[in-house]
Formats: sequence, structure tokens, C-alpha cells
Amino acid sequence: MDTLDELISQFASAVWGLPLVILLIGGGFYLLILSKFLPFRYLGHSLDLLRGKYNNPNDPGEINHFQALSTALSSTVGMGNIAGVAVAIALGGPGAIFWLWISAIVGMATKFFTNSLAVMYRGKDTQGNIQGGVMYFIEEGLGKKWKFMAIFFSVAGLIGALPVFNVNQLTQAINFILLEPNNVPTGFTTNLIIGIILVILTAVVILGGLKRISQTVSRLVPAMVVLYFISVLIILVVNFDVVPQYFSMIFTDAFAAENYKGEPMLGGVLGGLIILGVRRGAFSNEAGIGTATMAHGASKTSEPIREGLVAMLGPAIDTLVVCTLTALCILVTGIWQTTDVNGVSLTAAAFEDSIPYVGDYLLLLCIAAFSISSLFSFSYYGTKCLSYLAGAENKHYYNYFYIVSILLGATTSLSAMINLIDGFFALMAIPTMIATLILAPKVMKEARRYFKKYLG
Repeated sequence: MDTLDELISQFASAVWGLPLVILLIGGGFYLLILSKFLPFRYLGHSLDLLRGKYNNPNDPGEINHFQALSTALSSTVGMGNIAGVAVAIALGGPGAIFWLWISAIVGMATKFFTNSLAVMYRGKDTQGNIQGGVMYFIEEGLGKKWKFMAIFFSVAGLIGALPVFNVNQLTQAINFILLEPNNVPTGFTTNLIIGIILVILTAVVILGGLKRISQTVSRLVPAMVVLYFISVLIILVVNFDVVPQYFSMIFTDAFAAENYKGEPMLGGVLGGLIILGVRRGAFSNEAGIGTATMAHGASKTSEPIREGLVAMLGPAIDTLVVCTLTALCILVTGIWQTTDVNGVSLTAAAFEDSIPYVGDYLLLLCIAAFSISSLFSFSYYGTKCLSYLAGAENKHYYNYFYIVSILLGATTSLSAMINLIDGFFALMAIPTMIATLILAPKVMKEARRYFKKYLG
């Protein structure tokens, strides 16, 4: 297992090199400038769209704007925000959060373009149903000669959509918060039992298809964000005297990199810190990765720009709000400097420190909701990838592969799981960003038409 861990780690580091960082962050900056900061200029209109002001039940698609964003958010507002942020701070200190923010701001522009394209170039599966996603906008927007990139994305998506990291961290949380303090011995057997329970829960929802997934998560996502928000605010109030100090450290440490413990990259520790922040940002909000295009591509709308505007709210909610709250609650308790626990256990230790007796149970409730909702959404993404590769009539086979992988995630190490998903996310980003950069001028042409028609 140690050899396998090392191989997976080397694979993730290799694909997350300088070329990919330039493609994701450099490409995102290019899109931000090309759009003249459009994502920030039309935030009010985005919120109107989300509230259903422009909904038309006769538009093509399967789910409304709110359900599409909830489905996309349920896969991103999850363990990336709780465990992923903890991993970033444990390895990089407060400065990693600054680079997480940069990836989110840039990611809003990327999300606008990728998800506008997901509706602009919808294709049809082998059963004649309208489908959206990176693989379809590559084939429909760039033509058949680019189909190899669509296939590459779909193959990487089969592994990238697996729930192994979420399951791994939920299992770790149940062990750390619930079982170990109550003297229940933990190990392979308890992890396997947790995995089997998650398999049963997931199977009930995902075998019901997209409508059941979107209905479930559109109820679950808002409730879990509110509960998490209130819990973290309590921690910040309890430690309010040190909040300004740690908030300013996010900025100063971003360039000093004094707390970075990882391998130097791009010529030094600052380069390592930047890559750490970008990697965790990509895992948190998946801007540029392309998974969310499969949820937004199924939205009921005849105006592609509308879906782009709704989708760009994702990184704002996910990274600028939820990740920042997690980061501050870990930083202000000082727990990140005094413990060697990592991932979700670090966040749990911070909650327990500030809200004794109930803090870690509140976190466990949030984690359970975050993780389980992510399980539902990612299964949908995987079936879309298999549908593209092997035909819509065979897509249900992915669910069985997916369900078995839950047991793998519950019983394997954190480092192997996080590196495996990181690596395949990186591979998905390559065709997503290349196709988006080529098709970006067509999105801007459509955007000018849309804003002239609806907003004068």
C-alpha cells in the first residue's frame, strides 16, 4: 500500500505542474479580462435568475436554475470546504487561503464561460435526449476532429467523479468525533460498516436519476450551509479578539510562505504554496475542471448566458464564503499550530475547542450532509461520462462501479484518496480549459446579444 500511495502521489504532482497552473489561473485571468470583469458587473442579475424571475417551464432542459446550482454546489460545497481547507492550512499555513481566494475570483469567470458553453452547445445522447457538458460542447462547438478531447475528458471523469475522498473524510470524522471518544475500537471493520451504510443510502437516491438527486440536494444544500454558517460564526464570536490578527496573516503569509511545510515548487516555497492553494481551490469549487457543466447543461433555459451567470455564483458561495469561514475557525482557535491531525479531524478539533461538548457533533452533522449530498451529485457526473463513451443505455452500469468505490474510500488512507482525485481533476481540466479558451469569443458574442436584449 505504501508503494501505491507513493505512485499516486507522484502522479498527482506530475500533472499539477506549472503548465496546468498556467492553464487554469492564466486562462481564467484571460477570460476575466476578455469579459471585462462581467461576472462581477452582473451579480444582481445572477441573483434574479437564481430566484426564478426569468424561469420558463417550456424551455428545454430537465431542472430549473436553482436546482442546477444546488446540484453543482452539492458536489463542491462539501469536503473540499471542510477537509480540503484543513489540508491546505496544515500544509501551507494561513497564506494558502489567499491563493485559494485568487483561484475563486478567477474561477468565477471560468465558470461563466464553461457553463454558458454547456447550454450553448448541447448535444444528444444515443437515446436522443438533450445533454450538456464539456464533452458535448467540445464535439458540438469545435467539431468531430476534436472528439479525442471529449473522450479524454469523459475517461478522466469516470475516476474524477468517484466519491472516495468524501467517503474517506466522512469515515474519519465518524471515527474521530463519534466512535473513539466513546471508546469504540476503530479500524478496518468499523470503516467497512460505515461504508456499507453509505452504500445503502447512496443507492436509494442515485438509482432514482437526476430529478430525485436535484430535489434531494436542493433541500439539503441550503440547510447545511446555514447550519455550518451559524456554527462557524459562534466560533468566531468566541475568539473575536484574534480574528483581525489571523485575517491579516492570510495576506502577509501568502507571500512570505513562512508556514509552508510541503515540497518547494516553481523554484521555491512560495511556488509550492501557490500550487497548494490553487489545487485546493480547484478541488473546492472545481472551476475549470468541468464537472459542473454536466449539471448546468441540464438546466431548463433557452438562454446560455443565464446559466453562465447562475453558475458563476458557485465559486463565490463555495470558496469565498464557506472556505473562508472554515479557514478562520481553524486559524483563530490556534489548533493548527498545536496538533498533528490533518483533514477533517483538524476542523473537528477547532469546533470542539470553541464549542465544548456539542461543537464536534454539530460539525459531524454538517459533514454528513455535505458528504452525502456530494455522493449523489458525483454519481450523476460519472453516468454522464459513461453515457457519452458507451451509450446512454449503458450509463446505469457506472452506478454499480461507483457504489463499490464507496467501500474503497471508507477503508483507504487520506493521502492516496486526495492525490487520486486531484490527479484526475487535473486531467479533466486540460480539455475543459483548452476548449473554453478557443470558444470564448463565441460566448462574448452571445453575451453582448443577451445583455442588449434583456438589460438594454
